[in-house]
This record gives sequence, structure tokens and C-alpha cells, in this order.
Amino acid sequence: MKVAVDFDLCESNAVCMGIVPEVFEVREDDFLYILDENPPEELRPRLEQAVAACPRAAISLVEDEG
Repeated sequence: MKVAVDFDLCESNAVCMGIVPEVFEVREDDFLYILDENPPEELRPRLEQAVAACPRAAISLVEDEG
């Protein structure tokens, strides 16, 4: 799976960082960074929680082809 963020929607609320800090980070410049675009499968439940909790619906999970 791949993590995708629509940066036009993202407001860097850091909700996702609170749920999955291994994957998301809001830095001092107030921008969201994806630390791991292809996180391990064991993070899927928390990633799905982050997708659902994002106030701007800016995060999505894209399934790998093949």
C-alpha cells in the first residue's frame, strides 16, 4: 500500500501525526511530511484511522498493483 496526501486540501492539522507518527510529521515550517510512503502492513489499522480522522479528507491509501 502507498500513502497519498492531497496537499491542496491538507491544512497540517497534525491529527494524522498523532495517530501514526511513524508515517506523518508536521515540522516547524507547519507543513506535513510523509516519512514513509510505503509503510508496513501492520500499520494499516492506524493508517485507516488517520484517513478517517483527517479533518480535510486529504489522506488516502492506494493499493499496490500486482
